Amino acid sequence: MVIPRRYRKLQQVLSKRQPDLTVITEDVHKPHNLSAIIRTCDAVGVFEVNAVNSKSEMPTYSQVAVGSEKWVKLNTYPNIKDAIANLQQSNFKVYAAHLSQEALDYRTIDYTQPTAILLGAEKHGVSQLAADLSDGHIIIPMLGMVQSLNVSVAAAVVLFEAQRQRLAAGMYDSMSLDSDMFNKVIFEWAYPEIAAICRQKGEAYPALGEEGEIL
Repeated sequence: MVIPRRYRKLQQVLSKRQPDLTVITEDVHKPHNLSAIIRTCDAVGVFEVNAVNSKSEMPTYSQVAVGSEKWVKLNTYPNIKDAIANLQQSNFKVYAAHLSQEALDYRTIDYTQPTAILLGAEKHGVSQLAADLSDGHIIIPMLGMVQSLNVSVAAAVVLFEAQRQRLAAGMYDSMSLDSDMFNKVIFEWAYPEIAAICRQKGEAYPALGEEGEIL
């Protein structure tokens, strides 16, 4: 049984998750970078991350994640076209971190709207196809000799601006997840082993009481 204090913490965190703020990673193949991005997503309340890795299998998590992969769902796609199309069909605006003539300062974007931040490979950035399919391009102004930040650092910079805007708009003050999704995920967080058994058997999750006890 989950400890009541632990259950209340899980409820508090899940109630602030932002299902309409997400990240797409395109061929971010270094485990520590993907892990760091997921850790930042957890910190700002991102509900799920979308990853495309067309050149190899998805990387394993590194110690940088510090367990945050348990709290942020990772969706994987076979190609960037499908990933972007799926989010755009759900009314997300996809903004690629990409240096182009049309690129805007990342701080000018309204992140209180359904937003997906697209980040590319460590060395080459987003692909031209991804840039073309995106709704817009954003850049982080650089005043030094280097032209770009590490991909996980760039993700943190943009995501905390999104968090700032959403905090100011009061978007963390009420729950954004629907009740069915909340109840599903809170059970998976509180009882991951039992949840896995239920899924394997094709059974519904048991209901939980106010203290997190299984009814």
